[in-house]
Amino acid sequence: MGDTEVLVVGAGPVGLTAALELRRRGVACRVVDRLAAPQPYAKAVGVLPRTLEVWDAMGLVRDALDAAVPLYGQLVFVDGLPASRVELELPREVPYGFAALPQYATERLLTERLHAYGGRVERGTELLGLTQDERGVTARLGTAGGTETVRAGYLVGCDGAHSRTRRELGIGFEGDAFPEAYMLGDVAVDWDLPPGYAVRSLHLDEAGAVDDLLVCVPLPGRGRYRMSMRVPEELAVPAAAGEEVAHGLESGRAPELAHIQAVLDRLSPRRTTARELRWSSVFRISHRLAERYGAGRVFLAGDAAHIHPPTGAQGMNTGIQDAYDLAWKLALALHGVAADGLPGSYDAERRPVGAEVVGRTVLHAREGGTKADVLREAQLLVAYPGSPLVTPDPDGPEPRPGERAPDCRGLTGDIAAYPVRLFDLLRSPHHTLLLYADEGSPAAELRACATAAREAAHGRLNVFAVLAPGAPGEGWGVPRVHDRDGAFRHGYRARAPEALVIRPDGYLSARFPAPHPDALTRHLRATFRA
Repeated sequence: MGDTEVLVVGAGPVGLTAALELRRRGVACRVVDRLAAPQPYAKAVGVLPRTLEVWDAMGLVRDALDAAVPLYGQLVFVDGLPASRVELELPREVPYGFAALPQYATERLLTERLHAYGGRVERGTELLGLTQDERGVTARLGTAGGTETVRAGYLVGCDGAHSRTRRELGIGFEGDAFPEAYMLGDVAVDWDLPPGYAVRSLHLDEAGAVDDLLVCVPLPGRGRYRMSMRVPEELAVPAAAGEEVAHGLESGRAPELAHIQAVLDRLSPRRTTARELRWSSVFRISHRLAERYGAGRVFLAGDAAHIHPPTGAQGMNTGIQDAYDLAWKLALALHGVAADGLPGSYDAERRPVGAEVVGRTVLHAREGGTKADVLREAQLLVAYPGSPLVTPDPDGPEPRPGERAPDCRGLTGDIAAYPVRLFDLLRSPHHTLLLYADEGSPAAELRACATAAREAAHGRLNVFAVLAPGAPGEGWGVPRVHDRDGAFRHGYRARAPEALVIRPDGYLSARFPAPHPDALTRHLRATFRA
């Protein structure tokens, strides 16, 4: 029996994120995947600004930015004529824009980072069954050499739309399938359309309904796109009878370059010839949501928990953030410092997000709309206001507890001559306490808050004093930065003196104007055991 603290089933972007974040927090985990090798497909290609913020904290963002291409917006054509141009413009204070990166490249970057923390993926290893009790999970794995029994503290099922983990738990996966089949192709074209823009070309029937479409998303490489389109009848494969979920790549005949060229001849806004077909497939789309994101010590993340149309590149990004939310909670539980029920807050926080994403992407897919709230599409508006880990402040300034903690620029230290970002202070696997102070703030009382918070968090909390102009530079007893230009005060509508608690996943969990040590302790008891 190969014991481990966490068994992660599935080594796609979601499973790799869970494993990497666990290893980064000192948790022993095994990652298994039934495939003998990673798939070479550019399935999920859109990387959203919020995911790039997550990768920033994980130490992955520089490599990702080097490998990706920018995604500036979308050009829409109807019946061969320009219809609209959607610009993915974000406020200046958002540190990252939208990007396109093939899924296989995302998996490679995550795998390399996992290796740096001593982890590895066990390929050709499949979950066959599981049981659990109050102390852990017993999983039966199938390998090329036979079967193996593994005992783990927790199991995280990141094993896709056809999740064996979900079936073993008996969790419902309600929803439906879209009747149309589609085909994907990774090709290059020569046209004079501006780089960095997705292309959506539609044909309307006499009643004004879409009866043919072509969607092209740019990829790294000259003129390279991942194209999706309706599948011709000769390639259509009906869903298998009795199949639980008709979603994902099909195993039938793959489209050839001629099939893609035929669609380009009908719908491309510019005459062009497709070349360099790297891969292609037929795929189906369903929309489903797990009735709960786990049971006991077993959890679901990514496509195992929610599937939906690929509109807006929401799927992989939502799954990565599922794993990011879950990993820090499991780590605290395994380190013996978590409050009772902390892992259970994962369902309370992430399932509503999954429900919203499924509903929104299904609506966009059925209506064929192109207008969207860019901040929402960027996943920068995801929030947990009703979380049991959040101390509400409904009448306080934005950002409020439960919302994403935004970056701000222009903070300076006492020695370094260059400014730093707030995200530089948050790049840690621990909670962060920010103490905002001005010339009238009581340093002794704020120091007492820092001491109480560190004790309540069992030392797993970083503290920084953020000092407004005029605040005393000494006597804080914690590292300090200076908000000389007021960027923090403006971005957070900060009220000195104030204490702000930021979770390891970059969300505000509390704000306390005129803070008191007892208030901070009570708040942190929702996350950390007494």
